[in-house]
Amino acid sequence: MSLGGAAVVLERDLLNYRRTWRGSLIVSFISPVLFLAAMGLGLGSLISHGQHRLVEGVPYLDYLAPGLLAATAMQTAALESMYPILAKMMWDKIYDSILATPVQVREVFLGEIAWLVVRVAIVTVAFFAVMVLFSAVHSPLGLLAVPLTILTGLAFGAPFFAYTANQRNDTGFAALNRFVVIPLFLLAGTFFPIANLPLVFQVFAWVTPLAHGVALVRAATLASPIAPLAAAVHLTVLLGYSGVGIGLGLRGFERRLGE
Repeated sequence: MSLGGAAVVLERDLLNYRRTWRGSLIVSFISPVLFLAAMGLGLGSLISHGQHRLVEGVPYLDYLAPGLLAATAMQTAALESMYPILAKMMWDKIYDSILATPVQVREVFLGEIAWLVVRVAIVTVAFFAVMVLFSAVHSPLGLLAVPLTILTGLAFGAPFFAYTANQRNDTGFAALNRFVVIPLFLLAGTFFPIANLPLVFQVFAWVTPLAHGVALVRAATLASPIAPLAAAVHLTVLLGYSGVGIGLGLRGFERRLGE
């Protein structure tokens, strides 16, 4: 196997994206502007005056923005790793056409993982630029939020690839969104501290990647100190989900496309 086949698959995705990048990029800027204006400034202004306006010692906008950044990476990764992948497998038969060439299944999978990283990176950079415009980044170390957010997206996207590879129709995607993606968006520390939740929801949040991604991204943008052990645990969880997801996803692709 060479990486040339994976590069070809990535090139195909980039060429396909060339037809829609303008609208996609506009949405990538408009969405965070609306979210931060409505939730960060609008909702933040409704919180009681004085010190009670602070959440964990910072204004609500500054608290909210990094959480939304990480959550947006999760949502983007989920979107890119479900319907588009199943369509290429089942409905459009794109992978069948690709595999009729010297490109191997492993290269197809690696190319799609590379595209997932690129897609999440585009959304992340756009959102981060909006955060800078809203003065929600308080240190040059905030730039670390970009790779940390991309890693958060990969920690979701790779396992979702494995899930998609085992689906025979799209009915399971609605359940995945309803019982995983949406609850995590609401409960994984994006809008308020996880410690405010009942214990069962705290456990649910911390055993999944988003809470760990939010913690790291928030620490970076706020330039707030974080214990080395805590940072190591957060990174380990994200890397673990990414690594296991890639392994299971590759196995699923090989089993599914080798049929």
